[in-house]
Amino acid sequence: MSTHTPDIKRLFEPRAVAVIGASLDPNKIGYKIVQNIVTNGYVGKVFPINPKGGEILGLRVYPSVHDIPDEIDVALVVVPAKAVFQTVQECAAHGVKFVPIISSGFSEVGNLEEERKIVAYAREHGMRVLGPNIFGLYSVTPSLNASFGPRDIPKGNVAIVTQSGALGVAMIGKAAAESMGLSAIISVGNKADIDEADLLEYLVPHRETRVILMYIEGVKNGARLVQVLKRASKEKPVIVIKAGRSRRGAIAAASHTGSLAGATEVFDAIMRQCGVLRASSIQEAFNWCKFLAISVLPQGAETVIITNGGGIGVIATDACETYSVELYDDLQILEKIFAPLTPEFGSTKNPIDLTGQATAEHYNRALEAARHSETIHAVLALYCETALFDVASFEPMIEGNFHAFQEAGKPVVFSALGGEKVEQLTEMLRRRGVPIFADVTEAVACLGALYTHYRYRSQPEELSQTLEIDTKAIERVLEAARREHRAFLLAHEAQQLLRIAHIPVPKSAIARTLDEAVRSADEIGYPVVLKVVSRDILHKSDVGGVALDLGNPQEVADAYGAILHNCRAYKPNAVIDGIEVSQQVASGMQIIIGARRDPSFGPILMVGLGGIYVEVMKDVSFRALPIGRQDAIDMLKELKSYPLLLGVRGEEKRDIDMVIDVLLRVGSLLLASEQISDIEINPLIVYEHGRGSVAVDARVLLA
Repeated sequence: MSTHTPDIKRLFEPRAVAVIGASLDPNKIGYKIVQNIVTNGYVGKVFPINPKGGEILGLRVYPSVHDIPDEIDVALVVVPAKAVFQTVQECAAHGVKFVPIISSGFSEVGNLEEERKIVAYAREHGMRVLGPNIFGLYSVTPSLNASFGPRDIPKGNVAIVTQSGALGVAMIGKAAAESMGLSAIISVGNKADIDEADLLEYLVPHRETRVILMYIEGVKNGARLVQVLKRASKEKPVIVIKAGRSRRGAIAAASHTGSLAGATEVFDAIMRQCGVLRASSIQEAFNWCKFLAISVLPQGAETVIITNGGGIGVIATDACETYSVELYDDLQILEKIFAPLTPEFGSTKNPIDLTGQATAEHYNRALEAARHSETIHAVLALYCETALFDVASFEPMIEGNFHAFQEAGKPVVFSALGGEKVEQLTEMLRRRGVPIFADVTEAVACLGALYTHYRYRSQPEELSQTLEIDTKAIERVLEAARREHRAFLLAHEAQQLLRIAHIPVPKSAIARTLDEAVRSADEIGYPVVLKVVSRDILHKSDVGGVALDLGNPQEVADAYGAILHNCRAYKPNAVIDGIEVSQQVASGMQIIIGARRDPSFGPILMVGLGGIYVEVMKDVSFRALPIGRQDAIDMLKELKSYPLLLGVRGEEKRDIDMVIDVLLRVGSLLLASEQISDIEINPLIVYEHGRGSVAVDARVLLA
């Protein structure tokens, strides 16, 4: 058994490659892979393997991996599914480091047991598995095309990691059609062993790779992926296309946090947290990849639009708001820069309107002025076709300015709208690597993606905060539930848990007799609330198990009797552990805070507008745990209801610091015990600034 894990670099830069299942038939995958490796100019050693022996493309075919005299870094497996395990055993015996399994017929068709057996054996023998069910991989550094995709892959700076083999092969073709060069493309298939996080360990420091594009269908080890993505996005742009945006397949639990944590809501929020750019389509992803692979990073946030049409300028302005591109609005400086270059009936407000009579020379002068201005950090140059359009002058103007801006260290994006000549010009320039679009919104979206990446890189590194919580005290609370085989805590136990985490809760006591209830109410102080405590009654208010606003001993006595009567009428055999007597808290803003173990991403945290309408409003924000204070602030700012916390229509600002504190404490509580699967506070009543908050009701589910 080996505990050694091979360096992922050897998967991308192997010194020797074997193709097990190499074929003499040019129509078989086993032939295509050997052909692609040989014709792509791979400089390492290539060993085709087939029991029949012979020769393929001038290479000797070996009967078995045992017959190869050299060490092998990568052995591609192209044999029927039933023969894969034996092949993996032979590879392990020969000391192979990586086995990309092209063969299908495993977990994707329900054959999970065989897949697990293969991976377990490989890992025991210090070997890693890529796939199964993949088309192979391409890596520019050793000029290796070990795939059954297209033979000619354009070399460049974009790396693609794809879970879909067919889509990956199609992406190679699209990259060529879009004149977008690749530094690597690798298919992960069933992700039985190697996943995106493993591959990023190589691609992030890889010099040839400037942008990483990932197509993901599902996430397995999300907690690790989050950590790797956070680091990756600090280095280079990471773009994700995620299949499965719909709510189908989202796993709901017996809590709001579970039912609101739809697959796409959680995925979107966590990708934002990691600085990852989520594209809504393949075309958008390719647009961003091409632009980010060539563009320089801005030195600041101020963007100027230069246009010859008011309408297109307005559309661009709207798009800038959508894609978070900040427009420069110092009117005095803009007038000083652009007034000498703009006709009297034009505009020096941003967008700068050069009017319909603008020629290539007018654009040249305006772009030059923007390029030389220290207060302008990026430019959107838009063009609508007019009678003055002249391909001969506009083509060098656009291309020349793009290169001048690159040298000046300033991003620039162009958009040109018009007839056939304009479209031909756009297509010609795009093929030469100039970022120009017929659709102005696509141009703005590219700049928006660049700025999202720029802002994430510019953020100071934040340390996550996991607060110290007494784990032995948590154990004591959970022990009673475990003894009684309960998958949830009773209300008073949940309150105990919150107290351990120093989360404010109302004063309360459990009464088992009428006298105890009245005595507890006197000690707590009126008004009080009474609630039934029973493992058999989860939704207490629905069955008359709650009484509010009790102002004296007589009201407490009456309510005590009524609750017992209602609960016995609802469920005669219900075990009633007592009646909880609680301080009735003053009204305030209602917030929901939840934490749970997500099936994909592990521990996650949620905050939102609370109360009874949480399922209707769905005004919530998510993060992967652990988080830092700035993450908690960002979560609150994402809420549509955030202005209510700031105070509206003469109301005072709410105690936001206390909400942040409770968020950090709930997250720390979930992380403190593997046995807790869900924690939910609904509502957390939040008072005016400085007056704190109180967790009125809590639900805790156990794993």
